[in-house]
Amino acid sequence: MEKHNLKIISNPIVNQSLCTIRDKNTDTQGVRLAARKLTRILLYEATKNLPQKDTIIETPLTKFTTKTINPEITIIISPILRAGLIFTDEAVDILPQATIRHIGMYRDEKTLKPVWYYNKVPMPVDNPEKYFVYITDPMLATGNSLIEAVRLYVDKGIPQSNICAVCMISAPQGIDAVFKEFPGITIIVAAVDSHLNERGYIVPGMGDAGDRIFNT
Repeated sequence: MEKHNLKIISNPIVNQSLCTIRDKNTDTQGVRLAARKLTRILLYEATKNLPQKDTIIETPLTKFTTKTINPEITIIISPILRAGLIFTDEAVDILPQATIRHIGMYRDEKTLKPVWYYNKVPMPVDNPEKYFVYITDPMLATGNSLIEAVRLYVDKGIPQSNICAVCMISAPQGIDAVFKEFPGITIIVAAVDSHLNERGYIVPGMGDAGDRIFNT
């Protein structure tokens, strides 16, 4: 699957973490620890698009010019509840200056369409080109929830090129659906699996990510 804005991140730590969260015999604690390790790697990759600026600092030895994330931009981490919360702690550690804006949707098991129940995105947006958004959701299955989440930010004028979806496991159908609607966003994933089953679950996948992460 060759798509310009799709980045599949693979290395031994990613593969080991995927192996752990997929295994049906891994308990909740094991899934959480592996998922957090995996999400940190994915977030490091996703944030490569953040603009930097030169700044002068003084070390114990001398002054010199170095680079830092441009403090004039607004960074938003937007987890899709509930499974997307697994990204939040790692994101706050990596980007303490970021704003967390939760999006609450669940999937109707009959229609496979997203149903809204919580939305913390309403906000004024000045200089939308200075906003950088990371929407997090462990599983990109049908793509319906992610499409609705991206639309919230695109409708505020934020450029698609400033929006990144960060997912652990994805299905080809979901990726295609999202790019058909929003070809300019970036999708960061650790794995693209085979297909969706008749219930809209990713195969081989990891089962219900929310249930496995939160032991429900």
